[in-house]
Amino acid sequence: MDEYTPPQAHLEIARELVKATRANGGLAPVDLERFWADQGAASKDPFGKDIPQVPLGVLMSDECIFEELGIAEDYWRLLYDPAWALPLKKAYNDKAQKIVGRRLLNEAPDDPARRYPQTKGLHEVFEAHNEWRSESWWLMQCVRNEDELKALLDRVEARDIRKFILPRNWDEEKARLLKLGVKPPLYRHQRGPVTFATSIFGIENLIFLIKDNPELAARFRDAILKTMLGIARVLDEEAGYTPGTSPRGFAFLDDNCCMLNPEMYEFFGYPILKDVFEQLSPGPGDSRYQHSDSEMSHLLPFFGKLGMTGVNFGPTVRVDDIRAHCPKAVIHGQLAPFTLSRNEEENIVLEFLRDFERAKEKRGLVFATAGSINNGSRLTGMRLIMATIQRYGRYEK
Repeated sequence: MDEYTPPQAHLEIARELVKATRANGGLAPVDLERFWADQGAASKDPFGKDIPQVPLGVLMSDECIFEELGIAEDYWRLLYDPAWALPLKKAYNDKAQKIVGRRLLNEAPDDPARRYPQTKGLHEVFEAHNEWRSESWWLMQCVRNEDELKALLDRVEARDIRKFILPRNWDEEKARLLKLGVKPPLYRHQRGPVTFATSIFGIENLIFLIKDNPELAARFRDAILKTMLGIARVLDEEAGYTPGTSPRGFAFLDDNCCMLNPEMYEFFGYPILKDVFEQLSPGPGDSRYQHSDSEMSHLLPFFGKLGMTGVNFGPTVRVDDIRAHCPKAVIHGQLAPFTLSRNEEENIVLEFLRDFERAKEKRGLVFATAGSINNGSRLTGMRLIMATIQRYGRYEK
């Protein structure tokens, strides 16, 4: 939790609800049918004046399978062995149906025959590669000094983006899939500019580059922006769109933005978001989203200027501070992920009461984890959140 002392009334509510949960065999008292009916109404517009309650954003994730079902973690098989993973998802959903009243994970098998060949991404244009480490993909550093960066930028700036990102069998596969009614995928989300740059060049390297060689840093920034817009344009055209007809919206995932101070972020990160949004999400109601599960409160003024419509920031970033800077953004948060994954029952309730108190006047809160939903997060914890929302997260009409 942030530096917050719960009022005595909130402590009493949390203790009483946890006591009732334990008295009910670990299942928090909730009217499931009513909850999901109210959830359907609330989710349509979290700012809505007539919504009955705060929408729930904690709808679990595939990685919660392991502890819930009591099996050893194997994220590789979960991602890449559907014959192994799909029965586990079904078993998890059977349990979810009983505890929270919904099947939460996707059980539909992927059909490889309806899948487009993989196009190359921004990191491949910049000659970086992902490695599987510690049960996840990590983008590895590929340049380590200014000379290497200059040489890389020479190559990046000379590339024909269309020829580089489209695979050789693209045209024939596109013709085949269009006959099946499958349109090519678009480019509408990206590892954020600071996280991307620090991944391939190093955190300290980027900070010193901005400070000591702003001309090269600006060239690095502009190459990232130009390449992003180039990828988006190529894939839009392949899907049959023009700049006036293409779907709008863009999302960034930029945990490492917190590593830059405001002056550095204004120089390096902000211009990329600004131009991408102006090109791909120009309208005031178009989706402009950023996930950054880190302590980046010092950057909130920039997200206010960007007109964000959706944010998911770190658990120490306060709901009321976000709202002050981003009046139109739906706030997905601010439950600390480890509060949920460690099943800290009282704190789960207290963090909801804290955030609801800070958000209820202006609304626009979707109560979710401020970051990922990690293994260890239990269906009983989700049900406890549902009970808390149903009892204490209702809006007055």
